[in-house]
Amino acid sequence: MLESASTVIGYVIDVQANVLTASLIEDDQGCAPTVTIGDEDILVGQIGSYVGIRQNDVNIVAIVTRMTEHEALAGPTIETPGEDTARLPFAKRIGRLTPIGSICANGRFDRGVGRYPTTGAEVHAIGSTDIAKMFERFQAKDFSVGTVATHPSLKVCLDPSNLFGRHFAILGQTGSGKSWTVAALVQRTVAVMPRAHIIILDLHGEYCWKREDGSRHYAFAETIVRHVDARELEIPYWLMTYAELCELLIEHSEREATNQTAFFRDCLIEGRQAENLSTTSALGLPRVTVDTPIYFPLDSLIDKVRAKNVERVGGRQGPMFGDFDRFLMRIESKLNDTRYDFLLKPTKRTSSASLSAMLRDFVGLGSQKAAVTVIDLSSVPFDVRPTVAAQIGRLAFEFNYWNPNYREFPILLICEEAHAYIPRASESQFAGSRKSMERIAKEGRKYGVGLAVVSQRPHEVSETVLAQCGTFICLRITNPDDQAYVRSLVPESEGDLVSVLAGLGRGEALVLGEAVPLPTRLQFDKPNPTPNSDDVDFYAKWKDGQTDLDVDTIVKRWRSQER
Repeated sequence: MLESASTVIGYVIDVQANVLTASLIEDDQGCAPTVTIGDEDILVGQIGSYVGIRQNDVNIVAIVTRMTEHEALAGPTIETPGEDTARLPFAKRIGRLTPIGSICANGRFDRGVGRYPTTGAEVHAIGSTDIAKMFERFQAKDFSVGTVATHPSLKVCLDPSNLFGRHFAILGQTGSGKSWTVAALVQRTVAVMPRAHIIILDLHGEYCWKREDGSRHYAFAETIVRHVDARELEIPYWLMTYAELCELLIEHSEREATNQTAFFRDCLIEGRQAENLSTTSALGLPRVTVDTPIYFPLDSLIDKVRAKNVERVGGRQGPMFGDFDRFLMRIESKLNDTRYDFLLKPTKRTSSASLSAMLRDFVGLGSQKAAVTVIDLSSVPFDVRPTVAAQIGRLAFEFNYWNPNYREFPILLICEEAHAYIPRASESQFAGSRKSMERIAKEGRKYGVGLAVVSQRPHEVSETVLAQCGTFICLRITNPDDQAYVRSLVPESEGDLVSVLAGLGRGEALVLGEAVPLPTRLQFDKPNPTPNSDDVDFYAKWKDGQTDLDVDTIVKRWRSQER
């Protein structure tokens, strides 16, 4: 480090395990001094700035997380006859510092603090040159995504292996820049690593949308992205597991639910086994389970259920007579709802042989090869989104689980609005999607499947998923519950840094974890092109906006479920 006597800005006055307190030196007017290092003027005590703390062979780096003023007594005494000696009060600036790492004898920065200073240790300002040295071990991979917020001239490179291989979370409230950050990260990823394989679950159509003239606009270059409407991808019913089908078709709170699930299981495995033995499919698998991804005709299964529902034995009602009335009403309702056609009435995925082509499309190896596959769920009914998300997550995991070359073909799944289908609450309708994503979070790293969780409500997202994330990209968060939840997820030594989240600007983030050499307040580069996530300008549109609309078109699109 290049500290000298001229860079001393204060002295440590209190030492705790995860926080240090320093009294800062004032100038002659009692104001915050500016320290000059090289040609750089550094304002002392800026939130998010780095400082060095030195005492003998102790040399650690800390980040400023709070500044306050305490009234101190000092200065010349005033002699007043008959009264005790009085002192002139003035404000003393106190800084709260969170230790984040140590400087070794060879000048290398390492995370963690082995030896702490005692009171009286010198606090030094740190210039851009020294900060750059702390980031230099990640420079070789050239994965630059933005700049240090307190030093805009310094580029920040993340470690993509740790970022994608050990899962990460992008957390921030509405308008903080989550989609901006996702687009910037993906654009940079493909620029540096053109053979990436990224799947984005897009709930609101932010990464591909139609312009007024009918043409499509993409948040990524059209040569690297493939946009797929979830309905056109056709992840059909026969690819769903037994548990997922039960969630879709059976109401578990019903009295007859136990009988329904048991008989449904028998019918399902019979259907899959019949396909396996069929001379048409010629699969010839030695073993078939209730979850084996084999085609079965849904109509045939329904007919079996209907027959069981009206079965009579010896002229009397059978043991399950009438038990499937609600089940049949529910499935008929969904079959008659055109919104479910992509799931229950596939037109392309109508045989077991179609699975390979679907998987090629899914991971970007289809006729149009693409590094990024955006799966648009905006046209999928809300109540079926968790089921579709569960299938997508399971397919991503199963693909590499059974891929003998999984180490050569890592996959990243980005879950936008994760709280909508990977919730913390144990509601039955989300059981499948939560289980699917939690499996990736816990085991995906072993098989080259990375997970990125994007959410505006961190405390509503599965804690199992977030606990497995190695890197947290935290944008502006003002909600106290969300702040407290994020604080509980990060290492104790970095928990105090969460207090800066409320003051972050759009696209500005506090990055914590394994993808950065030290906790960093980072301004992400602006993506180009940008996603369709900007707020509607109420002022401009209400002042000079449209005076009429084609309501007939709105009604037509609503009825046809076409956006």
